[in-house]
Amino acid sequence: MQEVNGKTGVLGIFGKPVEHTLSPAIHNTISEELKKDLIYVPFHVEDDIEAAVKGAYAMNVKGINVTVPYKQDVIPHLVSIDENAKKIGAVNTLVRAEGGFRGYNTDMMGLSRAMDNHEIEIEDKNVIILGAGGASRAAVYMCMLRKARVIYLVNRSLDKAMALADEMNELFQRKTIYPIAVEDYKKVPVDSYVMLQCTSMGLKEGDGLLINDDEFYDMAECGYDLIYNPAVTPFMRALNQRNIPVYNGLTMLLYQGIIAYELWNDIKIDEKLCKRVLNVLKRKLYGENIILVGYMGSGKTSVGKCLAEKYGMKLVDTDRLIVENEGITINEIFATLGEGAFREMETGIIKTLQEDCCNTVISTGGGMPIKKENQELLKKLGKVVYLNASPEETYERVKNDTERPLLKSGTKEEVKNKIKSMINERRGYYLKASDVEVKVDGRSVEYIADEIISQVK
Repeated sequence: MQEVNGKTGVLGIFGKPVEHTLSPAIHNTISEELKKDLIYVPFHVEDDIEAAVKGAYAMNVKGINVTVPYKQDVIPHLVSIDENAKKIGAVNTLVRAEGGFRGYNTDMMGLSRAMDNHEIEIEDKNVIILGAGGASRAAVYMCMLRKARVIYLVNRSLDKAMALADEMNELFQRKTIYPIAVEDYKKVPVDSYVMLQCTSMGLKEGDGLLINDDEFYDMAECGYDLIYNPAVTPFMRALNQRNIPVYNGLTMLLYQGIIAYELWNDIKIDEKLCKRVLNVLKRKLYGENIILVGYMGSGKTSVGKCLAEKYGMKLVDTDRLIVENEGITINEIFATLGEGAFREMETGIIKTLQEDCCNTVISTGGGMPIKKENQELLKKLGKVVYLNASPEETYERVKNDTERPLLKSGTKEEVKNKIKSMINERRGYYLKASDVEVKVDGRSVEYIADEIISQVK
């Protein structure tokens, strides 16, 4: 956890409401990774956006995001505004300047960067944009800026679509956008299209599609839904059923935040860090990871399977991943490359999982937390649970397992003493690495799984 002191710089977001914003997860993760002494906090602004802007400047706030309902209202209270934000007519990022703040629109830039991330080409492409509201403005502007061949703007209110189309066609001095009412969607010529879903359809459970016609979605060559929660929307399902590449709006959320942070700090954030921040967002939205640590025989595999099956999570075994990657057994790795090399492999696996792993149970090798770097990485990856089995319980669980090298030599008492010694030696590492400790002696796998969920959720 970051220590806040008198030197800590403040970033934040103005909005109403802002209680459920994901922006702190983006910016505080970046600051932590880059070791910048900055903290990002939400500010609920009750109507007076002018006072909020002046107050933020007076208190030396380093940078501000702006969300609904103030993206337009904030503009008159800025000392200057970026040209793209001016043309879009909305601001979502304030950067300190002489005498006040300069306004930017990173929503449009974030969507554009998301297109690059998913390798979606816009230049000289046919585009269909569903919706003509605030989100659509950024999408239309981005597509015009990236020189789309033609854009069909499909909306329930034809007047609203016409107004946006006329405004943007005039702005770019070319007739590229054609407004169409939803009921007249068949006027869109049969062709191949990039489809951007910019309506709120899909936010609520039970929502359907804006257009209920299979032939319409057959025209998509790829798709992007600006909604990111739920992870899969009706629009996405329609394209998934046709094996058409389609993505949700989480990458747009990510990159609009990344670009704001870059503007505030005059830096460039690399894609590796972008992926880590994206994983933090996925875990907050779609489910946290649960990492199981503990000595052999503590139940990491069996408890992991039960958790995954009972609570609809994925399951990953780090030892198995290493064996698959190296093409040899762990015993062979130890014999030929040594324990140090194996610990490095474990570190590499954790770093890989940090980039794209959510709602997953991760079963680790018994010695993974021995390395200090692994302890820190595991805590960043999710909630770490130490399965604590006594030496006596451990021996009873593993005594018939002939695959474990420890059990292949020595008398019964020698093996028991070895297990006791190793557990005592490693207990401190397990405690340092973990957020939660669960005792497993005499408890069923199902009981342990439920106990873990009750503590980590």
